[in-house]
Amino acid sequence: MATDRDKDVDMTPVSFAPPGPGGAKLDIPRTAQGAPDCALCQKHLHRHGPHPADVAYVSCVLHSFDDGTAVHLCGLDFCAHIGERTVLLGPNGAGKSTLLAHLLGLLKSDEGVVRVFGVDPHKEWRAIRQRVGVVLQNVDVQLIMPTVYDDICFSARQYGWERARIEAAATDIMKRLGISQLAGRTPQSLSGGEKRKVALAGALLTRPELLVLDEAFEGLDPASRAEIVNLLAELSRDEGVSIVLTTHDIDAVAEIADYCYVLRAGGEIVLSGTPAEIFEHADLLEASNIRPPILAELFERLGSKERPLTVADAVEVLAPAGNVVKSEASNNQP
Repeated sequence: MATDRDKDVDMTPVSFAPPGPGGAKLDIPRTAQGAPDCALCQKHLHRHGPHPADVAYVSCVLHSFDDGTAVHLCGLDFCAHIGERTVLLGPNGAGKSTLLAHLLGLLKSDEGVVRVFGVDPHKEWRAIRQRVGVVLQNVDVQLIMPTVYDDICFSARQYGWERARIEAAATDIMKRLGISQLAGRTPQSLSGGEKRKVALAGALLTRPELLVLDEAFEGLDPASRAEIVNLLAELSRDEGVSIVLTTHDIDAVAEIADYCYVLRAGGEIVLSGTPAEIFEHADLLEASNIRPPILAELFERLGSKERPLTVADAVEVLAPAGNVVKSEASNNQP
């Protein structure tokens, strides 16, 4: 059933320009100001539709499953912007995967607003499908072809790409992800981390504007994880790809996120901000069963006022105090 807010939203597909020179982000408002106006829960204030430059937008979505359970994604509106890496955090069962499923048109909301590139993805997925790449948490369900190469090329073939174009794109993306040697392998014979890389290669082959990743780092060894972190940063910074992902890897958030949303059990979006901003709210994070990054926790236990989120941040904090050896030479002094 459509709500009044849903009827007021423009359904015209939106064209997007990449971020400005130097990777500058657009200054787009994420939240509304004023008294609560949510027709469903009576507690929250919404923007009454997406901004024209929102790549993805979710507002107060209610979805009922066949078994009678329901997820109500209310609270703050969810907005993903051009060329940004947007991370969803929360405990199991909070609704992270449900939100992604709505963005991908896999679920139809009973109430609320879902928009991707300005359209309802459940109703008009065909209009935007070539602009979206996806890696599901269970990658086995999307690896369906007899060889890795065929799986990577599957979407491009469905879209009618010419053979030479497909071959060039597949060669490039396999090299970029370091999986060229897997091209002739059967996907079912791969490790979990290899399968995730193959699924990511397939998602990136068609150069999507929006990349959706559910538990992007699951099954990856440290070296592969670092490669994917760097790749996502390059895609966002250099190519203007918008990335929406979920993760339980709290220590990686500062490296992989430009902006975060925190969900708590039941689906309420209770907090949003940059990684530094959200980790200042220990009470809300604890209520969402999210621990602080290990470095921030370490500095807190040491009695420091600083809360570094990355090793580089920690070095900057410690170096002025003379607590970090700055060179190998000084390390070897008698």
